[in-house]
Amino acid sequence: MNSFTYRYPVRQHFGKGCAENAIKEELDRIGQNVLLAYGGSSLKRTGLYDKIISWLHERGKNVVDFGGIMPNPTYDKVQEGARLVHEYNIDFILAVGGGSVIDCCKVVSAQVKLDEDIWEMQYTKHQYPTEFVPMGAIVTASGTGAEQNNGAVITHTKKKLKQPLTGAYYSFAILDSDLTRTLPMGQVVSGAFDTLSHCMEIYMGKPQTDNLSDEINEAVMRNVIKNLRELIVDPDNDFARGELMWDSALAENSLLKLGK
Repeated sequence: MNSFTYRYPVRQHFGKGCAENAIKEELDRIGQNVLLAYGGSSLKRTGLYDKIISWLHERGKNVVDFGGIMPNPTYDKVQEGARLVHEYNIDFILAVGGGSVIDCCKVVSAQVKLDEDIWEMQYTKHQYPTEFVPMGAIVTASGTGAEQNNGAVITHTKKKLKQPLTGAYYSFAILDSDLTRTLPMGQVVSGAFDTLSHCMEIYMGKPQTDNLSDEINEAVMRNVIKNLRELIVDPDNDFARGELMWDSALAENSLLKLGK
């Protein structure tokens, strides 16, 4: 293995039904004004939106909505979020959803602390943000592992570009497998293959000599295949759902990349 220094900032709350206790615990650590970020109508249709709002209000938080974050989030949407953070003096960003919502908020968190355009900063000046608005993530669709790192993929419609940006790490991630039960099975399967893709990208890299990181990677890939098969046969298999969610996290929390 190559040499490395490992430091990881994201606190993990994992377990079936853990969301309520975890978010209430975390809310005691954050400021008064919360930006609640989410995607389409499914959050409200499933009732999760109302639950989260009640948890936030129970802890005395002021909530500002930032909904409508689309798949493949746009740079315009990032700037909209940054304007809301400025306008309402937001102390904390709570992202609820899958990879698109989580990626968008990473860049919002960084942009709001800058007095310049973050796209130009990174791609013209080759400089990167160092200050951020604190964030937390409630994951409702696993597979991307976006909550585990500070990279985001953003579509700049005016430039006709879809490229990575460096944003903020989340302070915490809530991985409650119950929240994935409303997903269509096709989306669950796609998420599992996304996890496999992340694992394979790392596994095929150098060095290719035997090493611990790759052996952990092999275990994760085997676990994805095993539990995806079991979940397809029995969609009510909560254990398999949880395993797939943790597989997704391990594929993107840098552990498998150590020494690679």
